[in-house]
Amino acid sequence: MALTKTRKPQATGPSVFVWEGVDRGGARVKGETRAMTITMVRAELRRRGVSPIRIKKKPPPLFGSIKHKIRSADIAVFSRQLATMIAAGVPLVQAFDIIGRGHANPAMQDLVLTVKADIESGASLTEALRNHPRYFDDLVCNLVAAGEQAGALDVLLDKIATYKEKAESIKGKIKKALFYPIAVVVMAILVTIVIMLFVIPQFEALFTSFGADLPGFTRLVIALSDILRQWWWDLLLVLVALYFFIKTVWKRSPGFRNILHHVGLKIPLVGPILHQAAIARFARTLSTTFAAGVPLVEALDSVAGTTGNLVYSQAVMQMREEVATGQALQLSMHRRHMFPPMVIQMTAVGEESGTLEDMLAKVADFYEEAVDNAVDNLSSLLEPIIMIVIGTLVGGLVIAMYLPIFKLAAVV
Repeated sequence: MALTKTRKPQATGPSVFVWEGVDRGGARVKGETRAMTITMVRAELRRRGVSPIRIKKKPPPLFGSIKHKIRSADIAVFSRQLATMIAAGVPLVQAFDIIGRGHANPAMQDLVLTVKADIESGASLTEALRNHPRYFDDLVCNLVAAGEQAGALDVLLDKIATYKEKAESIKGKIKKALFYPIAVVVMAILVTIVIMLFVIPQFEALFTSFGADLPGFTRLVIALSDILRQWWWDLLLVLVALYFFIKTVWKRSPGFRNILHHVGLKIPLVGPILHQAAIARFARTLSTTFAAGVPLVEALDSVAGTTGNLVYSQAVMQMREEVATGQALQLSMHRRHMFPPMVIQMTAVGEESGTLEDMLAKVADFYEEAVDNAVDNLSSLLEPIIMIVIGTLVGGLVIAMYLPIFKLAAVV
């Protein structure tokens, strides 16, 4: 309880202070510094050779500030920079100071300087990172703890950076596979809606002036246009309500998320990519943690939260329970019926030869390349399908509107 009370004030993060002073040459200088307190600003300025004249906290912007997010890529860059500085012999606190003040993302600056303040107050690096579980998960903290205990912090931080970069690469490839077709189909639907709302009514007025019978396909399209114009506001409200309902259920219902993740693995074309990505994450994470000296049971505990799919996460937790009772990892993987024979065989070879981390690293390399190739193939395959969808939507509307004109021309 005492630890919780002492750490609460740190959650506020550093503040921005504006200052004026005189440098060693007698010239008047001014600037901004992020720090926890004014005392720390004074100490920093004296270290730079500046005699402070005035220091005050910078007031917040009149219309509020832009919120900057901390991404996994920022954590990867931070880990790489910290590993490089520690390997070069830079003291830990000074390394945090350099990284924090030089980062372009203000939110990342706050995070790094807050961790620095925790370390200055006597906490270890692992303890300081565990104060921010939103950005430093159990996997990162376990690897840092192993690095501190083994005296190889720079090596483990470099492994963390490599792991984060590869994880972001896989995530980016999956987004690439899904974003393009979704974006094109959404644009086609928007174009169709615009035509239904604004173009078809003009044709309807023209056809009414003719007083002739319209083809059935044209009457159907005009009826759909009338429904959309009359009920578009209600339909929009239903879609918005549906979006927020799904978003709320997604956050609050693990069962709903599990169903969607399970369905995602069954989707043609996309499902195999999700399978390969989950296996690649599993192998890469387990290889990284096991190579750092983390016990296999604890390593599987960290792996469960990094697969990116609840179906695989639950399978890994079941494997963890079986491995904890003394069962071989490859036998537990075989029972799940989710891992290809090649992955199980490589795991078995690694367990028998004592090179599990190397075998899993090879598995991760193979499946990361497989995801890359699958994404490229999917993009090539979806292009003609997307063109067919767009042609069917837009072309069908054009044909429906010009059928009466063709019929009238034939009569004339």
